Amino acid sequence: MPVLRLDHSPVTRRPGTVNTPALRKASQPCSHGRKAPHGAHPLSDFDLSAFLPYQLAVAASHVSRGFAERYKAEFGLSIPEWRVLAHLAQSGAVSVREIHARVDMDKSKVSRAAARLEVAGLIAKRAHPTDRRLLEMTLTPAGEALIARILPIALDYQAQVLARLGPDAAPFRRALLTMLEVK
Repeated sequence: MPVLRLDHSPVTRRPGTVNTPALRKASQPCSHGRKAPHGAHPLSDFDLSAFLPYQLAVAASHVSRGFAERYKAEFGLSIPEWRVLAHLAQSGAVSVREIHARVDMDKSKVSRAAARLEVAGLIAKRAHPTDRRLLEMTLTPAGEALIARILPIALDYQAQVLARLGPDAAPFRRALLTMLEVK
């Protein structure tokens, strides 16, 4: 299967082989057995488009942006704001620290999103009952009403994504969930 190297020169894989590039010095043999030309970039035979972490990141970004366009247009929410609201809807009262740990988002983004949501009247903050250093956040009735309006849109978008994945989506989803559980 032909692929392009980062220097845009074609690489042809031999049938039955897997290209498993690794970082190497230019003087070390490439995956095809030849030494890289002097001055060649050490990743010249690396196929980024076939690199699983890259594929997963691009796919996740694409899916997230697709849904974000919908709730941004209709409700004026950013991705961090949506994630904070959704997490509060599912978990109840939690701190910024807990959301940061659960949604894999920078603590500063969570804090800024929470501040905007509080100003908009969608969440309320109060001192944590056992640790006064933490602020606990909860949805307000307006936040609950907004989530109730967004949820059908979210479920419809998920159904569209699953339809695009086809009938084999269930094992794929289970595999992704397994990956997410392993930290």
